[in-house]
Amino acid sequence: MAADLSPDKKSIAIDLQGTIWVLPASGGIAHPITDPLGDCRQPSWSPDGKQIAFHAFWDGRYHIWTVSKEGGKPKQLTTGIYDDREPHWSPDGKLLVFASDRGGNYDIWQLSLADGKLTQLTQNPGNDFSPTFSPDGKQIAFVSDRTDAPGIYIMGSGQPEKLVSASKGKLVGPSWQPDGSHLFYNVLNNSQSGLESVSLADGKAQMLTEASEDVFPFRAGWFSADEYLYTSSGSMKRRKLGSSTAQIISFQALIALPKNTYKRKTYDFDSQKPQPVLGIKGAAISPDGKQIAFAALGDLWLLAKGTKTPERITQGQSMELEPSWSPDGTKLAYTSDRNGNMDVWIRDLKTGEDRNLVDMPDDLHFPSWSPDGSKIAFYQSDPRNAWGRSTLYAADVTYTADVTVPKTRKLHESVFVPSQATWSADGKTIAISALHPYSSRYREGVSEVLLLSFDGKNDRYVSPAPGHSLATRSQNGPVWSPDGTKMAYVLDGLLYITDVQPDGTITGKPRQLTTEQTDTPSWTGDSKSLLYLATDALKQVYLADGHIETHPMDLTWKINQPTGTIVVHAGRLFDGKANTYRNNVDILIEGHRIKSILPHQAGRPGTLIDASTKTVIPGLFEMHTHQHSMVGEKLGRLWLSFGITSIREPGADPYDALERKESWASGVRPGPRQFFTGGLTDGTRIYYGAATSINSDEQLDRELNRSVRLGYDLIKTYVRMPDAMQQRITTFAHAHGMPVSSHEIFPAMRYDVDAVEHIGGTSRRGYSPKITAMNRSYQDVIQLLAKSGMNITPTASLQGGFAVLTAKDPSLLENRQYKAFYSEEFTNALQAGSAQYAKLSPGYLSNFGNLQKGIKALVDAGAHVTTGTDSPFVPYGMSLHTELQVFVDAGLTPYQALRSATLWAAETVGVSKDLGSIEPGKLADLVIVNGDPLTTIRDAMNVEQVIKNGEVLPIDRLLTRP
Repeated sequence: MAADLSPDKKSIAIDLQGTIWVLPASGGIAHPITDPLGDCRQPSWSPDGKQIAFHAFWDGRYHIWTVSKEGGKPKQLTTGIYDDREPHWSPDGKLLVFASDRGGNYDIWQLSLADGKLTQLTQNPGNDFSPTFSPDGKQIAFVSDRTDAPGIYIMGSGQPEKLVSASKGKLVGPSWQPDGSHLFYNVLNNSQSGLESVSLADGKAQMLTEASEDVFPFRAGWFSADEYLYTSSGSMKRRKLGSSTAQIISFQALIALPKNTYKRKTYDFDSQKPQPVLGIKGAAISPDGKQIAFAALGDLWLLAKGTKTPERITQGQSMELEPSWSPDGTKLAYTSDRNGNMDVWIRDLKTGEDRNLVDMPDDLHFPSWSPDGSKIAFYQSDPRNAWGRSTLYAADVTYTADVTVPKTRKLHESVFVPSQATWSADGKTIAISALHPYSSRYREGVSEVLLLSFDGKNDRYVSPAPGHSLATRSQNGPVWSPDGTKMAYVLDGLLYITDVQPDGTITGKPRQLTTEQTDTPSWTGDSKSLLYLATDALKQVYLADGHIETHPMDLTWKINQPTGTIVVHAGRLFDGKANTYRNNVDILIEGHRIKSILPHQAGRPGTLIDASTKTVIPGLFEMHTHQHSMVGEKLGRLWLSFGITSIREPGADPYDALERKESWASGVRPGPRQFFTGGLTDGTRIYYGAATSINSDEQLDRELNRSVRLGYDLIKTYVRMPDAMQQRITTFAHAHGMPVSSHEIFPAMRYDVDAVEHIGGTSRRGYSPKITAMNRSYQDVIQLLAKSGMNITPTASLQGGFAVLTAKDPSLLENRQYKAFYSEEFTNALQAGSAQYAKLSPGYLSNFGNLQKGIKALVDAGAHVTTGTDSPFVPYGMSLHTELQVFVDAGLTPYQALRSATLWAAETVGVSKDLGSIEPGKLADLVIVNGDPLTTIRDAMNVEQVIKNGEVLPIDRLLTRP
């Protein structure tokens, strides 16, 4: 919360939870002067006390606005595709200074209020921000993160910029003392977030606050020459220079939280009806246009045009994905984990022979043939797979042992979540879709075409729609036409082509080819038509006249439902509801459901599972993970081996998620239940490759309709989604029974968003409204979550918990499931990454205990809290158990922690009628463990057997590659 004192010292403007409020300077009742949908931040009073400037996000970008101190209609002062933040008035009221990325990085800009003229005041390659006018208006102080000399700078008319306070900590929010002698600012280091001052006369800095105080990262205000206003530790405070104590300014801001109910989506877990396969991945048309290759249900398929039944050309427990046609149409390159991890293979379609082209230590993906058929480009991923970086390689298809050139060579250093590579017709350039950030201060940008040349030219971005993001960075383009004259790509969910020069330079005007949701375009060899996936149907568009034909397909799957009776003799049963065990009972399972729970009796009919010396608990839910098929078949076994029988995935390629859901549910390979959404539904700027940039209401309509046709279980909006659009999404989702989640708490909960991800997590603001840099959450956050009923998945393991626990107890990494699925190299890289992040983020590990206190406060206040991890940023499976341990170390009982991972999780997903507890009539998802997890939560990791949907899966089977 930022606060600014009015010039007459009678009023304070604050930006509590994204609304500008005004209250008496002595405290009392605060009154809102902006609506709650603008994410209005960092108010600054005009010198005459009549207006307040601030930055707001109403249109999906931060711009500078003003509003009367009494409220009313705000006035927008800046526009465009850039972000403008942190306004401050000149003493004469004629100018506003602010920070903006409109110059390529963040710089200080000046706005003349008389004529609207914008002037760029700084031009350093580093980021300059948080500007503030001196009391006489002759100088401006600002913060810079310049690599050679970060710190607080001042500049004046005709004067060079001067560094006045160098610091290794993170600085923000400078404010001038009224006599101009000192600057006050927030500094964040490893031990505190404090308020510091620096003398402009001698450059001496002094920390003004105690280490225990949690100072917020905003400008201080001034009651007098020696008494200042600042915000810290959840309060507004006034303090005199030299004093060790501060007076708290008490206030109230009243927020109404109407709670509307809606009918949740229903699930038929008993169905035996065939269902159409929707998880169609990487559909590609053959060069002659006669066949379509695609992946589904873990295998490769070929659909001959004119037929409805595809031919399965691979089969087995391994996964085959991402088919790519050779230019002559006789071969398919693809990826497969049949040797343990994802490698590049080639299938000769004439002989049926498969050969392993490339086998590397990490998973490979997105193979793509060169135009002459001599090479295949592909990526090697980092351990986070599709959520991290990938390095581009090329393999020589014609390689023989007696040649001197290497079989595989690196083409480019790693790129953050790139799309599939596509070759120019002359083989001299590769085009990919890659993130182009607006600045280095914030990570978001747009996905643009990145051209990688092999003739010595530098990489360069080109865009058919400048400032506009292409579709998710997977297989949605760019795709070069075989004749090299055009590129196809998906923009706003529609298929376009544009003319290009041989080196990829864009010429001419883009041409729209579709009016329906479009994915994964691929060219025929004659460059005259494109195949694409239209939500749930394969279609082909012809360039000559624009006509479209549909290629119908008959491919189905059905739920694998076991039969017969199983009797589990449980020594101890934690049913997920009571906080104690039921002892010595029999759990009778008929098919895939629990029939009854009775006192133990020897000789009951059915297959006996003797767990008389063990504990039975409900199957666990992982409530926040992001998966990718390049992990291979082992992913499903990994989850189950840790006792996780249900997955909630708030962000994925929807076809990738559907392939998992259909394969696991049908028994093609073992795995948990999958509850999923599509890509991260985001605003005009994005970051991750799976993010969908929404730029219009029409595009949003197409995405929402796809969510229904593909059977999403929730919709996840991401950090650049404006509130008005998120409200519209929520209304639609609820009308179709789907919950909505995001990173936001308010005003999201006011229009009934169901859940929030992360107690911290990414925020477009550069700071979190839920937690401070010192990992503390305060009364507004605790009460809003508790009173609203919004579910929160804190992902504490992501935010330091996994690193803290494994550093304190390295034996966690000796767990047999972990060692079966993760290599020593992976563990070393994980630990190195944690150490690097700790360097970049002061207090990341040392302040983790504060985060745990916040979780305990939430549960004590009555908030609905569930366990999730944001894996693979922390390891799949293992991290859910560190999350449980973090909860217990925070002061929750093991019962409360397990309830968060079982019944409360099922309630949040909307399946508590069938899952989350062990009761008659519910689905038979349960875990048999050694030990006493209601006493020692770590015992929940000691998995011996898992029963998922009535199928018994011993731990040894789960740990063994088929």
